Amino acid sequence: MKLIILDRDGVVNQDSDAYIKSVEEWIPIPGSLEAMARLYQGGYRLAIASNQSGLGRKLFSIDDLNAIHRKLTRELSALGAQVEAIFFCPHAPEAKCFCRKPLPGLLHDIASRFQIDLRGVPCIGDSLRDLDAAIAVGASPILVRSGKGEQTIACHAGDLGTTPIFADLADVADYILAC
Repeated sequence: MKLIILDRDGVVNQDSDAYIKSVEEWIPIPGSLEAMARLYQGGYRLAIASNQSGLGRKLFSIDDLNAIHRKLTRELSALGAQVEAIFFCPHAPEAKCFCRKPLPGLLHDIASRFQIDLRGVPCIGDSLRDLDAAIAVGASPILVRSGKGEQTIACHAGDLGTTPIFADLADVADYILAC
């Protein structure tokens, strides 16, 4: 099985330091949904692993989050693709849970759901915590410059090692599909 794991905010949709709290605030990054559709049509299954601490902080409700994810799946479906599963951590950082990236809990859940070893599975994110979670399970971390990617590069250049860096999800899709 070919699987790709995506962070949501900053990779698929525009990010906000004030959190994405409503359907109206959820705006896809130009080309991201088309990139997901190309990957899906190229034989890849897509999963999302996303920290959503706004739930734990009571900035939005589970109904709001579900509505955002319905919008994502509806727009992706219109392009002939689907996300197989969306996994999220609802906890605030102080909860110190195992599912909040950079810890690998969400990725372990994905591995269990798909009954797959994540070694070598591309994990695309825009922050060091996304990359660290991928490394913890032996997946292949990929950094995008979109979202908080430029900030990640500026603040953690020495921690990125040989992690491939791309402009955005569309560039990652081009690379993966060309291999």
